[in-house]
Amino acid sequence: KMSNQEVWRKFYGPNMGYIYEAYEKYKENPNEIDPSLKNLFDEFGAPPQNEPVKGETADAISQNNIKHIFSAVKLLKNIRTFGHLAAKINPLHDHTNRDTSRLKPETYHLTKEDLRQISAEMLWEDAPPSIHNGWEAYQHLMSVYTETIAYEFGHIHHENEQKWLNQIIEVHSIKKQLSNQKRKELLNRLIQVDSFEVFLHKTFVGQKRFSIEGIDMLVPMLDRIIQSSIEDQTENIMMGMAHRGRLNVLAHVLGKPYEKIFSEFHQAPNKELVPSEGSRGINEGWSGDVKYHLGAEREIKGEKEFSIHVNLANNPSHLEFVDPVVQGMARAAQDQQNTAGFPKQDTKASFSVLIHGDAAFPGEGVVSETLNLSALRGFKTGGTIHIIANNQLGFTTDYEDSRSTRYASDLAKGFEIPIIHVNADDPESCIAVIDLAYQYRKKFNKDILIDLVGYRRFGHNEMDDPQVTQPKLYKLINDHLRIAEKYANDLVLGNVVTKDEVNKITGEVLETLKSEYELMNKKQDNIQFPLIYKPDLIPVIKTSVAQEHLAKINENLLIWPKSLKVNPKLERILKRRANALSDGNKVDWATAETLAFATILSDGKSIRLTGQDSERGTFAHRHLVLHDYETNETYIPLHNIPEAKAAFSIYNSPLSEAAVLGFEYGYSVQSSQALVIWEAQFGDFVNAAQVILDQFISAGQAKWGQKSSLVMLLPHGYEGQGPEHSSGRWERFLRLSGENNWIVANVTSAAQYFHLLRRQAFLTDMKETRPLIIMTPKSLLRHPQTGSPGHELSNGEFKLIWEQEGTGNQPEKVKRLILCSGKVAIDLATSLEDIQHENLHIARVEQLYPFPKKEVKELIERFPNLEEVVWVQEEPKNMGAWLFIQPYLAKLAQNQKVSYVGRPIRSSPATGDPHVHKQEQAKIIQDALNMVKGGSSNE
Repeated sequence: KMSNQEVWRKFYGPNMGYIYEAYEKYKENPNEIDPSLKNLFDEFGAPPQNEPVKGETADAISQNNIKHIFSAVKLLKNIRTFGHLAAKINPLHDHTNRDTSRLKPETYHLTKEDLRQISAEMLWEDAPPSIHNGWEAYQHLMSVYTETIAYEFGHIHHENEQKWLNQIIEVHSIKKQLSNQKRKELLNRLIQVDSFEVFLHKTFVGQKRFSIEGIDMLVPMLDRIIQSSIEDQTENIMMGMAHRGRLNVLAHVLGKPYEKIFSEFHQAPNKELVPSEGSRGINEGWSGDVKYHLGAEREIKGEKEFSIHVNLANNPSHLEFVDPVVQGMARAAQDQQNTAGFPKQDTKASFSVLIHGDAAFPGEGVVSETLNLSALRGFKTGGTIHIIANNQLGFTTDYEDSRSTRYASDLAKGFEIPIIHVNADDPESCIAVIDLAYQYRKKFNKDILIDLVGYRRFGHNEMDDPQVTQPKLYKLINDHLRIAEKYANDLVLGNVVTKDEVNKITGEVLETLKSEYELMNKKQDNIQFPLIYKPDLIPVIKTSVAQEHLAKINENLLIWPKSLKVNPKLERILKRRANALSDGNKVDWATAETLAFATILSDGKSIRLTGQDSERGTFAHRHLVLHDYETNETYIPLHNIPEAKAAFSIYNSPLSEAAVLGFEYGYSVQSSQALVIWEAQFGDFVNAAQVILDQFISAGQAKWGQKSSLVMLLPHGYEGQGPEHSSGRWERFLRLSGENNWIVANVTSAAQYFHLLRRQAFLTDMKETRPLIIMTPKSLLRHPQTGSPGHELSNGEFKLIWEQEGTGNQPEKVKRLILCSGKVAIDLATSLEDIQHENLHIARVEQLYPFPKKEVKELIERFPNLEEVVWVQEEPKNMGAWLFIQPYLAKLAQNQKVSYVGRPIRSSPATGDPHVHKQEQAKIIQDALNMVKGGSSNE
């Protein structure tokens, strides 16, 4: 081993200056300098202050050689860094104009002979044994980084990951020689993929199919993932993708029968009469969805009788919005929820594969929101394999107009996700990169992305003429050989198969397709498309809990370790809950919620609650996670009460609505027995997740038969906080209500909230299950009138209509019936003390949908001299519940006038001036209770 002095004698002159400069950077951050120099400093320490004199030793390297060494080091480093710019990853390019300026030896004043004179170990510490000198190292790295696979790893800061990736691609090589048998199998698969699309194109002329042609290798890549997962005995693979190539994936990966796909085409409407995006003709009525949005599930058996469940999620045309849904499904399949505490996560049980569009990946913000979940404890899934199905066009938009980045994949760099670009026309390279992605995910439990660079053979949906917008590009595509044909030619030239064998395989595939089509035609007249099941009305469920059981749970909830120093102010608040169930006391909103959670857990039902501030509660009311005010150590009482028989998850979520709500929806779909709850910081924040609401939560069962029991908590109520913190926009939920698709409630007491949560928990695994949307309070969280006596929890039940105590006691005198919901009901109740109210009755409609027609009808009929039914709300007339409830009241009222009291029609939900708000609110209450005028000034 050389001494320190001998080492530093090799450097002098300008090169010693370079060493000094590198050492200064090394001291600041060792990982920012070249690995060979880092190793030098690690072993020999700092260079001497006085540089060695040239010629001091016989073995000193000449100044020129030193210069060549460092130039060569820079050359090899730049191949690793910039090789992707010169790689042959675009199947439509001839690659004659590749950017190789930084990859040429002459750029660094090096010749081939110069590189041959340098030992490989001086340039590359981990060089393979077969590499002996700089020239061989140069050639090897050029073949690794600039052919049909390209890599971008420089943005990854974890040294162990960097080293593993470099080792596996540079030393071990990811491209393994496929056996001739494996090549034949791959060719056969490509012929199946290609022939399917060709058959559809000729058989169903002019119909949309969003073909896979140009990225055909997607199917064999997914095959490979599934096979690897079976070998590792993974239980579930959750997949999400948009419509490009979806029919082919459904047919060949998910095993959807050709006959069924053909029948869906055959039943498609005449495109001249009905837009082919429509569902009529494919399904009866309004139920169902178009064929290229449908999902599928499949059990695939491997060796030793082990089978894997593969799920392709249903998705709408909103492209990437399925991403968080799939992630939620994957996490739910990993979480073991049958014991108290947080669920035990097994990342080997399930993983997700997301297939993105090249325009959508950088273009849709939900992608970034979803990627941001990947390392968060409440949302991570142990790594996702992302594949960009890159056809180099977004509808008719060139990539130069659809993103500001060089690559479609660049967004992933911010999340330190390794990126691999691969030419979709090189089948064996595509197999190699999917193997690498699988191994990386398996080793590091992190996301990895493959940019599968291809093209699309026809227009966006086979009804377009792409020659109009991309004439030059489509001249190239029209002249471009199909991948099945290209790979077949390669194998024929390599004597792997003969031309006759290729023709035989192709003929057999086409014969299968024809026979399946003929079989479908024979059955066509008898095809029945069943209606999607519509859930029945909600059954009566006993939700009360014995007083003794509630009292014991409440006692245990107030026990925490003596070592935990809870904030003194909070401790006083919590301790007040000790007597909440006693006679003469009331259970407040937060206590009722905690008791509901605890009793649900004691029933063996797991709970998951997420939101931006859900641990504490946006309005500092919940405090389900206690913090030591000195150490920040946390303690969750619901994890430690002896009654808990199932897992309780609570997480503060990132500042996201679309991705987090989509995640929770997916979780609830997969984990059908769990009570899954998402809470908005303020109700109006749900606006940012409107696509998830419209496409998944409200219509998922009608379109796909996909059940969810997701609960949404949306703080709602007018307290003068301005337009953005008043309304949870519940008019949108009411307008989307139909076919018993969900429950919309606006409850006004702690007991009502308690029973509603417990009822939903029971519904989760019943056939009547559906989502629940609750308008939750803000100021009313601590209002005395929302508190409930303990007996209402132990003996009561959820009431669809809550009648105001003290009104309507003399039915024959009642002339006005006030119906209302939510906070305005409390405002009315507190104003009753100041007026005579024997001639009016007030009832709160606690559940707006499904609307309690029977209960309201009976209420109206109870008062023989009733003259008027008035709907009172805080929201403007064109918002809130009025437009939803008015048709019901018009039918249910007999000879009574139906009136409205509330704010007039407006474009904004609320005023921004608190003084104006108070005046408006006071007028609403005055008009509602004013019996002299006999009507409303706001009609």
